Amino acid sequence: MAQLNSMTGFGRVETQVPDASLEVEIRSVNHRYLDLQIRLPDGFRRLEPDLRQLVAGSIKRGKIDATISFSLRQDGGPATQLNMARAEEVINHLQTIAKRLDNAAPISPVAVMRSPGVIEEHALEPAAYFEVVKQALQGAVEQLRESRAKEGDKLGQMIEVRCGQILEIVAAVKKRLPTVLAEIRTKLQQRVESLQAQIDQDRLEQELTIIAQKLDVSEELDRLQAHVTEVRATFEHGQPVGRRLDFLMQELNREANTLGSKSADTQTTQAAVDLKVLIEQMREQVQNVE
Repeated sequence: MAQLNSMTGFGRVETQVPDASLEVEIRSVNHRYLDLQIRLPDGFRRLEPDLRQLVAGSIKRGKIDATISFSLRQDGGPATQLNMARAEEVINHLQTIAKRLDNAAPISPVAVMRSPGVIEEHALEPAAYFEVVKQALQGAVEQLRESRAKEGDKLGQMIEVRCGQILEIVAAVKKRLPTVLAEIRTKLQQRVESLQAQIDQDRLEQELTIIAQKLDVSEELDRLQAHVTEVRATFEHGQPVGRRLDFLMQELNREANTLGSKSADTQTTQAAVDLKVLIEQMREQVQNVE
């Protein structure tokens, strides 16, 4: 069986760059299409198209959340610096105002430092880190793919087990089908005979044949087998197959419903119920297949 990929996964890469630590986290959950959100630090927004293309080249479906962040290292120098030119400008303004006031309070150093632009945070130069950000995101995407592949392998095994169980039920119903049809025919004949009326035997035979055909579920059983074969064949496509599998689940459920509605005995009805339970379990797993 070829590899299925889940839409649930996680990847994380942390690397050291001059004066800072770079951290990239990417996680995904199931979604009908590819829904990609990337959170970037200030100054890195122009890198977003390249990063989106990088992710979309490897991931085809799922809701993807990627976060890229920098943390300044304590050993990389002071995190802030004093802008003396801006501080002197603020002091001059405060002194000018103080001269116009009576009994003005002394100028507070704290007030000066709180003025915008006096204390500056150490900022990274975005352009210098573009390539390392791309490499880190690529590494996180690879981890995400590995995570999705492992989860997808589990999903594939669970689906395969249920495919086998469906075929077992279908085979059992097929084996009983001649007996069921014979019993239906016998019951109908007994009902007609109980009427104690003069009936054209040829006409009766035609009606019995028509009724037996209406209650015959061999076509539904054949289609159930065919759909299971198609599910297994889909595993071998080697590409995103979630939508195709979802369609096949609908077709399997349709045949199971028809089998139940045409059932003429309790065992076949129970078989139809068991089939619907298995198909629903498969459908829930398929919802998370890429």
